[in-house]
Amino acid sequence: MQKIADRFARSRSGSMMPLFFLSLVPLIAAVGFSVDYTDAVQTRSGMQAALDAATLAITTLPASTTLPDRQQALQDNFAANNGQGTATLVSFNVASDGTVAAQTSASFAMPTNFMTIARIDSVPVAVKSGVNKAPSLVQATFKVDKVSGYWNKTVTLYGTNFGGTTAQKLMTASYVYAPYTYSYKVGSKSYSMTEQKGYGTTTISLVNGSTPTVVQKQTCTTVGSTSNFTNPPAGAIVTPEYDGNSKQTIYFQITCATTNVPATGGGAAVDVSQMGQLSLQMDVTTGNKATFKSNDTTTSNHLYLGTTPTPLTEVASGKLIDIFSVVPCSQTSYQAWEDGGNSLPADYTNADFFYNVTGKCDFNQRPSETALTQ
Repeated sequence: MQKIADRFARSRSGSMMPLFFLSLVPLIAAVGFSVDYTDAVQTRSGMQAALDAATLAITTLPASTTLPDRQQALQDNFAANNGQGTATLVSFNVASDGTVAAQTSASFAMPTNFMTIARIDSVPVAVKSGVNKAPSLVQATFKVDKVSGYWNKTVTLYGTNFGGTTAQKLMTASYVYAPYTYSYKVGSKSYSMTEQKGYGTTTISLVNGSTPTVVQKQTCTTVGSTSNFTNPPAGAIVTPEYDGNSKQTIYFQITCATTNVPATGGGAAVDVSQMGQLSLQMDVTTGNKATFKSNDTTTSNHLYLGTTPTPLTEVASGKLIDIFSVVPCSQTSYQAWEDGGNSLPADYTNADFFYNVTGKCDFNQRPSETALTQ
């Protein structure tokens, strides 16, 4: 193009064509520059999307990943997302509480097509990205509060590893009903009455593969009396029940004692740092046998949630529960299950399986807590 323009400029013929041609050069150059500019804008947009994706990806690597390895992963992910040029890890910092802040950049010398007329063979295209990643749940400690009912049942925490597809048991809390019948006399006539609510023994175990390890047990003991209990132990439950046979009110006192294994332990501390997904499930194994799941929209409403022991709120029908989000960092949350003996919706006081969960948060590989900042 440049040689042709020079040849026309040196021409001394009387034709107007050289002048006409030369008048077209600025117009052609302007159109050509516009095409190159559009290419640069599109290239920059693609690079930005690729760099954002690559930056998010490196926050899901283990905390022990070295900066050179994280840099290589950034470049690999950038290229895999069709990013052109070189991606650079500017900074990657993990705070003491597990918060992550990262900055990245990418640059590319984009070849031009029409700007070569002006001896511009390439134009620099550069983009930047930044992310903040909040701490996420790495440990959940389960402790039993109170379990009741005639039906045996087990609450299980399931977890799926990053990149995995099969959920595995992490914790079980199993309740076994222990019926109690109080025998008494009115005059010379004998009567008996069974406590109606039903209490028993609950055992919490950590599960490694197929091996459970008991870490906490709660055993509830019931006694009956024809007169009210005047000084029940702290935490005891006293319920009056009317016996239509004897025309007497019978009082039942239920006392639950919790022991930890070892004695200095504090419940089932479950490591969930390598879990990409968590779910809870309650299996009712006697009576009206049934299974209720937090990740099943048809049964999740059997779960109650709260940030205090009372009141608890029934999960809305048709809702999926993210266990990571309902166990807050460094706080204790409260949960309960209705075992199917009551029609829903129902007040939380009708639930049967009460326990609490304390969350511990730190750096976590889960991507959901990561937000782009630039």
